[in-house]
Amino acid sequence: MNAATPNPQEVRARVVAGKATPRGKYPHIKRAGDFLFVSGTSSRRPDNSFAGVEVDAMGTTALDIRAQTRAVIENIGDILASEGASLANVVEICTYLVNMNDFGGYNAVYGEFFDETGPTRTTVAVHQLPHAHLLIEIKAVAYAPLPRETAC
Repeated sequence: MNAATPNPQEVRARVVAGKATPRGKYPHIKRAGDFLFVSGTSSRRPDNSFAGVEVDAMGTTALDIRAQTRAVIENIGDILASEGASLANVVEICTYLVNMNDFGGYNAVYGEFFDETGPTRTTVAVHQLPHAHLLIEIKAVAYAPLPRETAC
């Protein structure tokens, strides 16, 4: 193949089995050569419930940024695994928080997965996410080189 014609193995998108179905027509992950782009990911489970959400008998809702952050990062790890990568391959993260008062809890859990040698990071506040129970959404970029043929 010449440089102008990408190898089909190098550009592909997928919806990952066993993860919450995207709420629109987009993939969980897209490979473009050696880079993996993970769509914005939440704590939503395949059954459409959410990690980090408790509703009592009276309908009072308690939202837990730590539990949601942990679930989001674990979901991203699962999605990356579908392409043979892991969180160690992540080079950039962009986090969307509904409330910057949750930054401390988010930051503490983030530190369980990454340190100063990990991905670059941007964190921004947004007005809202696609469901009222969501406190956080994260998108990620990973570098995971495809195996290359070696010349003899």
